[in-house]
Amino acid sequence: MTKIEFSHKFLQLEPKLLAFAQSLTKDQEAALDLYQETAYKAFRHRDHFQPATNLKAWLMTIMKNTFINHYRRKKRQQTLYDHTENDILLNTGQTSENSGEGKMLMEEITTAIGQLEEHFRVPFLMQYQGFHYEEISSALQIPLGTVKSRIHFARKHLRTQLQSWYQSDSISGII
Repeated sequence: MTKIEFSHKFLQLEPKLLAFAQSLTKDQEAALDLYQETAYKAFRHRDHFQPATNLKAWLMTIMKNTFINHYRRKKRQQTLYDHTENDILLNTGQTSENSGEGKMLMEEITTAIGQLEEHFRVPFLMQYQGFHYEEISSALQIPLGTVKSRIHFARKHLRTQLQSWYQSDSISGII
């Protein structure tokens, strides 16, 4: 494809590319910048375009990847350099969380699971570890329906147990 043909086809796709850039950035100025950078990359690397393929898809892929790269770069650049005598780096993008509450909740859930009867606990833990119902059925040599019902009743029992401990309905989203 000649440079003139490529330019002509590119200009035909300009409204769609601008609309796509606008949908990605949600900002008119940023959309124009993204469009211009996409145009630059497309013309610079037009020899990589395969003429028998979809030019629109190729250009939109360039635009999407450029947008993602800018987003990632922007996230990395949220670290500020403090020019004080101590030369401290400040990362404004991350905050540390206190994981104590989550750890306590997990310990209590583990305790509640340990209190389940074995014929409920074993299938529940296997499913929690990633086994499929069919695999659990085969490993425990029990019918598939029994596996499903035992897991269902184990969840129901755990939900009831934890709600009684916390006197709250907020636990239902955890199990």
